[in-house]
Amino acid sequence: MSVVGCRMGRGWSSGEEVRVARAGTGSQVVKGARRPEVRLPELAAYEGGELEPDGDYDGLSFAELDLVGQDGAGARFMDCALTGCALDETSLHHARLLDTVLTGIRGVGTDLASATLRDVELVDARMGGVQLHGAALERVLVRGGKIDYLNLRKAKLRDVVFEGCVLVEPDFGGARLERVEFVDCTLKGADFSAATLLDVDLRRAAELGIERGVDRLAGAVISPAQLLDLAGVFAAQLGVRVVGLSGE
Repeated sequence: MSVVGCRMGRGWSSGEEVRVARAGTGSQVVKGARRPEVRLPELAAYEGGELEPDGDYDGLSFAELDLVGQDGAGARFMDCALTGCALDETSLHHARLLDTVLTGIRGVGTDLASATLRDVELVDARMGGVQLHGAALERVLVRGGKIDYLNLRKAKLRDVVFEGCVLVEPDFGGARLERVEFVDCTLKGADFSAATLLDVDLRRAAELGIERGVDRLAGAVISPAQLLDLAGVFAAQLGVRVVGLSGE
């Protein structure tokens, strides 16, 4: 793995970037993510009781509902808005969320494993232990809020933006990230073990903490300041001991 510094013509105020890339792959400017453009129609209030497995929900507003422990596995949500809903232990395994906005949702242990999220906005969420392993995310914006222990193992992320949010120990193990941006986002203890990164922009992360998988950052772009912050992590990965002349 090589660390290559290069100049950018525009898009980065300092005019500099550090690209982490495999030798010989070049140092082209990172491609930006395409954000979702969700335009919801006039919505009808949901009055259907508990969620149903394989349910079909189209053009509905779920407002301040208690969906704790309900089973919506395999359900399809299209042109929907979920606002202020409680999703503790809610099963949305294999669900499809399309052209949908989720605002102020909260929950622990929400199961979205193998779900499909396309053209989705997740705003000001307060969640923990969200299961998104094996999920497919395309044109997704996660803005604001805090998510602890986000499980994205072996997920596929394409055109995803994490903006102004806090991610505590997110797990990207074995995931594929393509055109993913972290903007004013705090990452604490991130795990990129066995992940594949392509055009992943970490330069504008407010805090970049990587616990595991620094050797998988090929295909990411970081700033010069972040390179200095991660110097110890890179040294440890390479087996380099950093010792001062005094032996400390």
